[in-house]
Amino acid sequence: VKLVESGGGSIDTGGSLRLSCTASEYTYSSFCMGWFRQAPGKDREVVATVNTRSTVTTYTDSVKGRFFLSRDSKKNILYLRMNDLTPEDSAVYYCAGTDWAQWNGGCPSRDFRFWGQGTQVTVSS
Repeated sequence: VKLVESGGGSIDTGGSLRLSCTASEYTYSSFCMGWFRQAPGKDREVVATVNTRSTVTTYTDSVKGRFFLSRDSKKNILYLRMNDLTPEDSAVYYCAGTDWAQWNGGCPSRDFRFWGQGTQVTVSS
């Protein structure tokens, strides 16, 4: 499995970005995919995840209503649309995936075992 992120960059407060994650050699029938982020000096945190089996999508509270997850299943691309960005959103954003998914509910962070290399998002005030 290979995950490759793109779409990061520098932007002013209030701006928008769309991150893309292209997955290759992903042959599992049910799985989770998601975005995580890590800012300097902070722990990595989950941003948004989608369970392809239950179709449940979850967002961390700080991004609800601003970030939106979508997936092109035919192209194996996961998107994260980020609106109304603030400096607190600055971080390296990682795409991640699992090799299975529970039949209901979301995606436990501990299940993610495939990771991309990350893409930097910097929001200036």
